[in-house]
Amino acid sequence: MKSLANFFFEVGMLKRTPRTGFQFLGSGAESVAEHSFRTAVIGYTLAKMDDQADVGRVLQICLFHDIPEARMGDLNYVNKKYVTANEGKAVEDLARTLPFGDEYREALEEFSAGESREALIAHDADQLEMILALKEYKDLGNRNADEWYPFAVRRLRTEDAKRLAETIWTTDSSRWWFDDDSDWWVKGTR
Repeated sequence: MKSLANFFFEVGMLKRTPRTGFQFLGSGAESVAEHSFRTAVIGYTLAKMDDQADVGRVLQICLFHDIPEARMGDLNYVNKKYVTANEGKAVEDLARTLPFGDEYREALEEFSAGESREALIAHDADQLEMILALKEYKDLGNRNADEWYPFAVRRLRTEDAKRLAETIWTTDSSRWWFDDDSDWWVKGTR
């Protein structure tokens, strides 16, 4: 039980671990935990759209994909040009303490290999989460988001994700809650 308690505390570190790429974008901030949550929801959705994918496996990969960052921090693309992190050691050190350590290790190895249908979908969910964040910051006036978008799209591997990225980029990120019922917005009732 102690190792599980420690695992939950470690996962909690992701709430306090910032995603570092936004410093180069010039605006925005999110934690690795925030990113991982929306990535899992996107992964679930993409897996449901794909009749060949194991939805549970996609969710598992999405939930686990950034846990090593609790030990290593989030290395953005600029950092990765100059810094080499030992993600394998971070994964192995945690896996040894978990009753499901083999499953954890296998999920991350599958994600890194990027060959299975589930890994491709999880990868695309990860990228689509970034595209959503970019669109949100673009809609708030960040002029750099347009420059980042094409690179994120080029990382996408599935056709569903590519189509979804196009729709995301042409959808106003703040309109989902603001419907056409103008009476509601004036009177507060229907």
